[in-house]
Amino acid sequence: MKTQELRKKDTKELKKTVQDHVKKLSDLRFKFSANQLKNVKEIHNTKKEIARILTIIKELSK
Repeated sequence: MKTQELRKKDTKELKKTVQDHVKKLSDLRFKFSANQLKNVKEIHNTKKEIARILTIIKELSK
């Protein structure tokens, strides 16, 4: 999701999105440990997306 799209959402929606991404990250880690994950880069991308959303939440709280 693009940063511009994330900035249009309110804090409640962003927190829900973070929860979804954390769940997705957990699933990806389990798949990776079981050697079922085809695209390992997806873990890295998900972590970056979580960090991006948390940064926007902090900016909105100021």
